[in-house]
Amino acid sequence: MTPLVLIPGMMCDGRMWGGLPAWLYPREVGHILPTGTDTVRALAARALREAPPVFALAGLSMGGIVAMEILRQAPHRVERLALLDTNPLAETPQVQAGRAAQIARATSGDLAGVMRDEMKPNYLADGPHRRDILDLCMDMALRLGPEVFARQSRALRDRPDQQATLRRFRGPTLVLMGQHDRLCPRDRHDLMHALIPGSRLAIIPGAGHLPTLEQPAETAVALHHWLEQPL
Repeated sequence: MTPLVLIPGMMCDGRMWGGLPAWLYPREVGHILPTGTDTVRALAARALREAPPVFALAGLSMGGIVAMEILRQAPHRVERLALLDTNPLAETPQVQAGRAAQIARATSGDLAGVMRDEMKPNYLADGPHRRDILDLCMDMALRLGPEVFARQSRALRDRPDQQATLRRFRGPTLVLMGQHDRLCPRDRHDLMHALIPGSRLAIIPGAGHLPTLEQPAETAVALHHWLEQPL
């Protein structure tokens, strides 16, 4: 059974995946955090050094961006690909322009304020567990700290366009998003679905940017079906 490598989103750790590893038992599941350097290229290279020789690969948001670069660098090692709530395009100048102020604020002692004011409001759909999930997001971010925030912000700011990478991939692919995701909207997922031959598009109702926590059962079912697709 091919092992699965999970890469979480910005300022998240393995808890972002919720109970997914238990849902997928007995498949071997590993977590790689995109935290150690400040370019997507270097983050992908580090992940490849930690990953098994051949693996299934799933990334959410920034994790999906790193996953696409892993695919670009070592397509022969990626058996199948799941891209969740992510974006294959380079960052727009408008978003790039706001990064410096966010980094300065976070590294001067107000990471909690940046997360509270500029990021967390865009994460989730309305739901009964919204408060608990937001608290978890804050805890993950504060544990990772301001230097990780700065490195990840720079990596996202300077990331490459990966449309050509996706066009070349032929393995089983899932493109999944929360229906109410405001950070990575539907058109980005329609684009990825169109770029990858034979990919499946899954839209999770009642979820925003973190369907793994907002609607974990439905997300786990979609990922299970993807992992069981024949090559």
